[in-house]
Amino acid sequence: MNQALTRTSPSVGDLLRVWRRRRNMSQLALSSEAEVSQKHLSFVEAGRAAPSREMVLHLAEFLDVPLRERNDMLLAAGFAPVYPERALDHPDMAQAMAAVRRVLDAHAPCPALAVDRRWTLVAANAAVTPLLDLCAPGLREGPVNVIRLSLHPEGLAPHIVNLAEWRGHILDRLGREYRHSHDHALGTLLAECRRMPGQTVPPPRGGAIALPLRLRLGGRVLSFLSTTTVFGTASEVTLSELTLETFFPADADTRAALG
Repeated sequence: MNQALTRTSPSVGDLLRVWRRRRNMSQLALSSEAEVSQKHLSFVEAGRAAPSREMVLHLAEFLDVPLRERNDMLLAAGFAPVYPERALDHPDMAQAMAAVRRVLDAHAPCPALAVDRRWTLVAANAAVTPLLDLCAPGLREGPVNVIRLSLHPEGLAPHIVNLAEWRGHILDRLGREYRHSHDHALGTLLAECRRMPGQTVPPPRGGAIALPLRLRLGGRVLSFLSTTTVFGTASEVTLSELTLETFFPADADTRAALG
């Protein structure tokens, strides 16, 4: 039984090869950029050489491997993970989460929220509550997935004036995130959202500066531009996967309506 488990567990060479191909890099390109011997890289991928912990981290950095998966690579190479992972309510996360809440609250009266790597709602300011109230109770129970909430026919979708364009933007972004991380849950979410009813207009390749989210609320149309913020120096897995989505008025009418 143990031998079977050993055979099916990917080696560090297997994982390096997988991530190199995901980044569309040849062995020559990676060895050149990382300043590592191509022969040594080839031997590592083939299992003929054992990389040091520093080498694993060095190559993972050049391949832009997420911190969670860097830990997997270290384990496969026989080393302990170096990036800690804590729950958001862990005492060590208190200062970071306090900073998140300050950013969200300071953004009022405009909507702002924080999500994890799979778009699960982690925190939000008071301006998000009226948007959640527009959605069916089932979509607001348990872990709330912001992507599902925005595109679901019982969620925000009926209230989005430019739904076809917004849907195209969301599916494009979710697809890019899945291709970058290859997270199975993101792939499942992407497939689910693609099956939801509604037309899809591909994101514009030129012309408009940014695509606004146009919502019909209380008899008026509010238009928002969104920005994305991450912790630039995160060395903890959970924090590195946290994203803040903030929305700003895209026109004078929306700015006036929000006061």
